[in-house]
Amino acid sequence: MTTVAVAIFAHQEERRIAGCLASLPLDRPDTFFHVLVNGSTDATVERARHAARGRANVIIHDILQGGKSRTWNHMVHDLLTGSEDAVIFLDGDAEIAAGSFEALVADLAAHPAANAAAGMPMNGRMAPAYREALRVERGLFGDLYALSGRFLGEIRARGLRLPEDLIGDDGLVAALAHTDLKPDDQWELERVLACEGAGFLAEQVSLLRPSTWRMQYKRMTSYSVRFFQNRIVSDIMTREGPDGLPARLASLYPLWLPRFRPRPGLTGWFDRRALGRMRTAA
Repeated sequence: MTTVAVAIFAHQEERRIAGCLASLPLDRPDTFFHVLVNGSTDATVERARHAARGRANVIIHDILQGGKSRTWNHMVHDLLTGSEDAVIFLDGDAEIAAGSFEALVADLAAHPAANAAAGMPMNGRMAPAYREALRVERGLFGDLYALSGRFLGEIRARGLRLPEDLIGDDGLVAALAHTDLKPDDQWELERVLACEGAGFLAEQVSLLRPSTWRMQYKRMTSYSVRFFQNRIVSDIMTREGPDGLPARLASLYPLWLPRFRPRPGLTGWFDRRALGRMRTAA
């Protein structure tokens, strides 16, 4: 029997976590679900426990310190048993289409040389373009992707961790998968699969819901931090590979901040906020 683990990342998701869990096949006998509530001060833990009541294979983790990449490391290095055939990662504000888990696991099993499989976005006006980009570029969306147990075993054996202050796990995880944990000159697209049978629905920004405006404003600043962080990570992955990644990217900010400038236009507003945040972290 195939053994599967699921990591569900949830930070301040009291509105969405019940819907997320309701969309999952919690009755799968071969699957353990880890709800990783990290750094939350709202009712996410209580609502997750209520939604998962009576499910012995659903474990709610109330983690004091926030940060998705830090929590990703905890899942991979501390919570996995090492016996998993595949591990599925998803965000607690996403709803997962029926059959997605089966499709992800089957795709990885059918392509033993692949390290990862990407779920497809299913809603929003940009969804068709995003799906086509995944087919061509073979990236990952943090909302839903799977990694093979073999690949995760190699990560665990080498002690590789994401920088704990990294914004967004998906870009770096995709790079690790494409390169098979080597420098960027070893990149191969076929190591990441675009899984047509797996999909997710993400919350959309609505003009009628001011709460989504605030969410998007914060998200845009984080996207700007990620833009600058990616330049640092790309340099490391080109020169040294994953063994050169620091525990915290902020340790390299003093070297890199003098090189960074805000981009033109509206994006520059968020870039300036991001650079201020990075200077504080440094």
